[in-house]
Amino acid sequence: MVELKTLNLKVGHGIEGDINADSISPRQVLIVRYEDILDLSIKAGELRENIVVKGIEFNNFIPGSLLIFESGAAIRLIFHCEPCKRIAHLVESLKSIQGKRGILGVVIKSGKIQVGTNFQIQAHKFSALSENPYERFLNFIIKIPSGKVVTYKQIIKGIGVDNSYLRAIPAYLKKTSAADFPLHRILDSKGYLITYVSQQKSKLETEGVQVLSETVLLSNLSKSFVDVKYYLWEDETIYLE
Repeated sequence: MVELKTLNLKVGHGIEGDINADSISPRQVLIVRYEDILDLSIKAGELRENIVVKGIEFNNFIPGSLLIFESGAAIRLIFHCEPCKRIAHLVESLKSIQGKRGILGVVIKSGKIQVGTNFQIQAHKFSALSENPYERFLNFIIKIPSGKVVTYKQIIKGIGVDNSYLRAIPAYLKKTSAADFPLHRILDSKGYLITYVSQQKSKLETEGVQVLSETVLLSNLSKSFVDVKYYLWEDETIYLE
C-alpha cells in the first residue's frame, strides 16, 4: 500500500493507477470509517482500504449511499467488503470485524480528492446490492442482452468476488433456471460453450451469435466456441445508475 495525498477518481474506471480499477467491477474503491479502525485498534492502510473517511454515523454508512466530495467526485457504495483471511492476523476473530471491514464502491462522477477534502453522504440514494454472491450472480446475468455473451471471468469481475469463485460458477449454473435466466449467454473462461445448458448453440445462433467449432487434438472431438471479441458484453454503466 502507498499513501497518497491526492487521488484521481475516474468514472467507469476507479482510482487512477490502482490495481483494482476496472470498468465493470463493483470493487473499484474500498472505503472505511476512521471511527471503525480506531475502535479495532488497526492502523490506516492495514485493511487494504483506499480511502478513510471521518465523521459519518455508523447507521448512515451503508450500501446504497452516495459519497459526494467537494470537487464533484462521487462514489456509490455498493456492498460490504467481506472479512477474509488476508486480514485475520489483525483481529481476534473475523466475526469481530463484521460490518467494519469497509464498503466497496464505484466511482460515478470523476474528480480529484485530497487528504482533508470535505464530503457529504446521502443515504439510501441507490438500491443496495445483495451481500450474497449468488444473488449478485443472478442480478448480473439477467442483464446480459440478446446477441451478447459473457465468460466466467467476466462474471467474477462483474459480481465483485475473488477469482477463487470461478469454481462456484458451475454450481450456480446448475441451480439456476434456464427458463428464467439467459444461461445460454454464458461461456467458460476461454469462450467455449458449456455443458450445463441445453441447446446452447441453437439459442445463441437464433440471437445472431456466430458459433464456431474446432477439433481437439488426440480426441478428434469438436468443441464449440464464440469469438468473444465480437460478442462480449461489457457495460460500463451497470453500476452507475
